[in-house]
Amino acid sequence: MSNRETDIEHHIVGAGIAGLAAAVFLVRDAGVEGRKIRIYEQLDVAGGSLDGSGDDETGYLIRGGRMFEPHFACTFDLFDKIPSADDPKVSVSQDIQNFNEMVPGSSNCRLVRTGQPAEDRYDLTLSAADIVDINRLILKTERGLGAQRIEDWFAPDFFESNFWLMWSTMFSFQPWHSLVEMRRYLRRFIHLFPGFTRIAGILRTRYNQYDSLIAPVLTWLCNRGVVVQTGQQVADVRIDGDLQDRHVSGLILADGSEVPVAPDHHVYLTLGSMTDGSVLGSNDSAPPREDREGAAWALWRRLAANNEGFGAPEVFCSDTGRSAWHSFTVTLDGPDFFEFMEDFTKNRTGTGGLITFAGSGWILSIVLFHQPHFRGQAKGRYTFWGYGLRGDRSGDFVNKPMWDATGNEIIAELAGQLGLSRDQAAWFDSARVIPCRMPFITSQFMPRKRGDRPSIRPSGSRNFAVIGQFCELPRDCVFTVEYSVRSARLAVASLTGRVDPPPPVARTDRDPRVLVRAARVLLDL
Repeated sequence: MSNRETDIEHHIVGAGIAGLAAAVFLVRDAGVEGRKIRIYEQLDVAGGSLDGSGDDETGYLIRGGRMFEPHFACTFDLFDKIPSADDPKVSVSQDIQNFNEMVPGSSNCRLVRTGQPAEDRYDLTLSAADIVDINRLILKTERGLGAQRIEDWFAPDFFESNFWLMWSTMFSFQPWHSLVEMRRYLRRFIHLFPGFTRIAGILRTRYNQYDSLIAPVLTWLCNRGVVVQTGQQVADVRIDGDLQDRHVSGLILADGSEVPVAPDHHVYLTLGSMTDGSVLGSNDSAPPREDREGAAWALWRRLAANNEGFGAPEVFCSDTGRSAWHSFTVTLDGPDFFEFMEDFTKNRTGTGGLITFAGSGWILSIVLFHQPHFRGQAKGRYTFWGYGLRGDRSGDFVNKPMWDATGNEIIAELAGQLGLSRDQAAWFDSARVIPCRMPFITSQFMPRKRGDRPSIRPSGSRNFAVIGQFCELPRDCVFTVEYSVRSARLAVASLTGRVDPPPPVARTDRDPRVLVRAARVLLDL
């Protein structure tokens, strides 16, 4: 490496998984010294949407969960050399594999209806017309779909099928979301169809995503001298030049100071955030419905308004009534509820995955994790998570929208959906329930057209790249860790020229054996 290359500084805006991955690739693969990398994070903790916090007394919190599968090549490459939280001799990637061999996932109770495991829980209940529409969509080109919504393509009956209920709750799709993204998901995950009703083939981390993923990466980076500045908001970016040749010359911080950037130094920009503006409630209060755009959206709006080629953030963040949902995390002091659910579902705790209450007004789902789910969690404490895909509607046992429900009211709705007796509902008397409103959680699914998301390297970019969930990556699917990590790998490869680009997105939709198996599932053969 030349002296000029060793003098290059690397500025990363955002300490979510995309920003952290970029730093790892710079150090591990591009040979950059850690002290030459600086990460700016507006929040007081790194990790972005991959969170996990709390304690035994006040209760634990995760805003959401992440699923993995073996074809996430960029993700498993990233974590292949990162020591795991419990054993430095075992990588994070190996720990995920070991854990899933120990706690293999295969649901016996994916759907619950009227307080019992649904009798048709293994039946997709698709009509012949629905199957034709799915196949037509898979074969359609993205350019031909434009900004259509899923409900523009399928007949109303499709949205009453078990397939849609399981698909939408597994991936958080709504009928008004992007048809292009639906097509990408169908093609990307078609190999999972044979185990779809059991959520088979999905991999999970041993602990919550912060403890299992973010903390080990932070340790690895800090041990190599990378500077992670939390509580440091980048409010604007100074870009000089024109569409033929432009470069970042400064990062303007929220306090008005400016970090100068030389034309040959590199900048990685995370735009937007699915968890920006998240607010919490409690047992006795619902999360406030403030829906304020935070710093991540403000930065993107400013960049797009002043610089061509940065996409259209308003497409994704302007309708929180259609991009929000509420999740909740429950901390219990005893095993009674978990023991009941093991008998109810016939799944050992941690092996069943998502359980959805079919027909519930909120479209309520819960997940009982393998315990402990937090590294600091004491023996005898139990945690589980849930969310409502349609929190704007009234519940069946709590006559108000989930968006207005307290933690205690969410638990009352859950008890009603399970048909618990008054004595059984007492299992929750000392529960700590933390509801969370995320106004932009499915913003990346909003209908879009070409150009609404910026390229990794916008036109004329000499020294900057865009990373995260809101840049354009052909074929891959947003709302996955893989998308963010792939964007980081592409950005580092493009700017440094010293890192190989990531492998292509796995095209299992071109494997005849996969297609035959998927067809058999859809046709119930």
